[in-house]
Amino acid sequence: MAALVPSVDGLMMLAALTLVAWFHGIDAASACFVLVAFLVLAATGTQRQRIAPRVGDQLPTLVERVGTASAITAVPAMLAADPPQALRGLALVTAAVVILVPFGRALSAAMVRGGRSRWGVQQPTLIVGAGRVGAEIANILREHREYGMTPIGFLDSYEGIGLSMPILGDASALAPTVKRNHVTRVVVAFGAMRSAEMVQVLRDCDRLPVDLYVVPRFFELGVAPTASFTDDVWGIPLIRLRRPALRPSSRVVKRAFDLVVATLALVLGAPVLLAAALAVAWTSPGPVLFRQKRVGIDGQPFEVLKFRTLAVNNDSDTTWSVVDDHRLTRVGSLLRHTGLDELPQLINVLRGEMSLVGPRPERPHFARQFDLEVPHYGARERVLSGITGWAQVHGLRGDTPIGDRARFDNQYIEHWSLWRDIVILARTVAQLARFR
Repeated sequence: MAALVPSVDGLMMLAALTLVAWFHGIDAASACFVLVAFLVLAATGTQRQRIAPRVGDQLPTLVERVGTASAITAVPAMLAADPPQALRGLALVTAAVVILVPFGRALSAAMVRGGRSRWGVQQPTLIVGAGRVGAEIANILREHREYGMTPIGFLDSYEGIGLSMPILGDASALAPTVKRNHVTRVVVAFGAMRSAEMVQVLRDCDRLPVDLYVVPRFFELGVAPTASFTDDVWGIPLIRLRRPALRPSSRVVKRAFDLVVATLALVLGAPVLLAAALAVAWTSPGPVLFRQKRVGIDGQPFEVLKFRTLAVNNDSDTTWSVVDDHRLTRVGSLLRHTGLDELPQLINVLRGEMSLVGPRPERPHFARQFDLEVPHYGARERVLSGITGWAQVHGLRGDTPIGDRARFDNQYIEHWSLWRDIVILARTVAQLARFR
């Protein structure tokens, strides 16, 4: 069923291209547009399987995405041998796709509803929260099989009365319950557990193969956002937690971006790296590179690389701040002020130990301490650590509150996008230039 929408989209686009080719002929720009339009719809999440697929709600988004693909393809069309002809063909194919793709979406939506209600295509669903709303959602899903979700039980910290399903444990049992019952969808409703406690429980399950949906507070007042990641069951909105940074496709895109940019930076910055290395070697005895254990993704230790800025010492693993350290060399001070001491970490990026953008890695001694003292500090370790990050471009570096850093880092993870990485890198370069 998950392949139904993209398959029908592809067929409708091929039908649009064939129809235009029959009456107008075909050119490279039109064929390129069909490919770009399909990739745009796939990459922006519009082809995912919805709980309640409705073409009317999807239509504005579909037109916008198809228009974006058409604008992208218009550039090579204007460079064709016969630009007016190419642009005319592109306009006709765009119009045909705008008509046929929604028609295909209506067809696939009907097939999805039929598959769920008539053929028994259902997904085991766990409801976290056995309060009034959770119990109501369970009853709705049992009565309306067209949503494709079969509830198997509740998770909550108290024994509910008069529930239609059993309570399988408290919220801390989420991960084992999902694995034991082959759950593919989790709905978080209102229960006895406080929201602050629930956040960590859900983050612990980030890598489980489930779709997470949350019922927003005060949804009766219309506060739920209307977007492509919002569904509803019989009038109750469900917001899908997208977790973009944790999707396998996002990791591939981010890794490819890191490899390309880090390689270019090392090649173009080779003279600067060489000059910095020579300056460190000539002005202070000891190794050019400073190596230090840091905590990376999933709490795994790795060795971070920097240009050495202090005289050789053995207390760096447990000394918090060295801003006023008398062992700071003159070259080291310059490297720190310009940020050039961080450049060897591009090698960590190429090794796959770090990313260009992400939470700053901490030393194991302090990471253990902060994990005990700072709420949700450990959640930063869901992704690769970075040379720069969302907290750093907000001035949270050096001796600044760790709680604030953790909040910014987790906000970055929850709302990751490649564009945000580009913005953070640009802001980092601008801050360094302004500081110099």
